[in-house]
Amino acid sequence: MPNDLKGKTAAFIVADEFEDLELFHPLYRLQEEGISTIIIGLTKDPIKGKKGYSITPNASIDEVSSENFDFLVVPGGKSPEKLRLNGKILRFVKDLDRQGKPIAAICHAGQVLASAGIVKNKTLTCVAGIRDDMINAGAHYVDQAVVTDGNLVTSRTPSDLPEFARAMIEAFRKPQLLQAPRSR
Repeated sequence: MPNDLKGKTAAFIVADEFEDLELFHPLYRLQEEGISTIIIGLTKDPIKGKKGYSITPNASIDEVSSENFDFLVVPGGKSPEKLRLNGKILRFVKDLDRQGKPIAAICHAGQVLASAGIVKNKTLTCVAGIRDDMINAGAHYVDQAVVTDGNLVTSRTPSDLPEFARAMIEAFRKPQLLQAPRSR
């Protein structure tokens, strides 16, 4: 299946203090698969990770539409705390979910999914520190490296990145996800 994802586009939503590995590992893995990757920030100003790496967004949330993307990746760290407070980010996430597009989230990224209202009755995993938040948002939490439920792929921490990347790419290869719009 080499290059079967070529021509697809993945959005990464990111804010300051993202977990560096949780952005760059999935970013490079998707690029290796031929997927075009677009970094979306709250603005187009450079974004700095927790470990000091920085990246300049290709676009701000004000410039994008969910229809232009095939997949979404949400890295963790402290970035999700900022993203979840932005109504445009939450609408973007909800729209991608309604369109049935795969959404991959690791670590604290579940905060964004919960604030977007897309975790109710979903089985997922996350970093232990937000487990109760996910349960209170109606999710079924399990402590596993990676959990896939419908269009959601979730993972816990940087140590789970190899499994997360494999599951994410596998989910991105499932065309039925891209053609299953839902009402929420």
